[in-house]
Amino acid sequence: MPDDIATDAPAADRLPSSDSPAIADGYVGDPAVRDEWDARYAERERLWSGQPNGALVAEVADLSPGRALDVGCGEGADAIWLARSGWDVTALEVSGVALRRAAVHARDAGAEVRWVHAGLTDAALPPASFDLVSAQYPALLRTPEAAAEHALLAAVAPGGVLLVVHHAGMDEHHAEQDSGFDPADYVWPSMVSALLGDDWRVEVDEERPRVAPDGGAGAHHHHDIVLRARRLR
Repeated sequence: MPDDIATDAPAADRLPSSDSPAIADGYVGDPAVRDEWDARYAERERLWSGQPNGALVAEVADLSPGRALDVGCGEGADAIWLARSGWDVTALEVSGVALRRAAVHARDAGAEVRWVHAGLTDAALPPASFDLVSAQYPALLRTPEAAAEHALLAAVAPGGVLLVVHHAGMDEHHAEQDSGFDPADYVWPSMVSALLGDDWRVEVDEERPRVAPDGGAGAHHHHDIVLRARRLR
């Protein structure tokens, strides 16, 4: 991996586009979170289906392409679909294993994507600069100051759209002792919507059947919570 990229530049400006499958070794964030997700991706040659999420495709259909931020891009299917649909895409991910796969997939698809190896709250993203901020089933850790929720809102440009999609009912599950997963540790759409003020208009806030692609982790979840909100100013 290249080591000659300036580390004092914002994360969104340091990483290569998909014309190169290499991802800079300049991770910004909690190393424990990176290592956890690297280990999860390393367990399988492909973790996800390789197809864009159905809720993203449905909710973006009526939007004019602009600048998009894909939060937790995984192996890149959503980012690649957005780029091929005319969006200028920045894709954010904590796992370097996932990002390297994503960059290769994008190169093979002829899609240009700006890859960012960082956690959401550590990425130094330009504020209020994305026409679409998409967080599809994000694993964003909760903090007392709601840092992740505020970071999502702060990234959206005036007139832009925030799209948060998650598995329905996950926030009601109990902690799983074997896996160490506790839903109470993570951000859910309701926590984001609770922060929306009068400078936002909620366009969609509903539970709906999930159009799940064949294969990939999470295919057993059948309903989504979809939050789509537009920043008015």
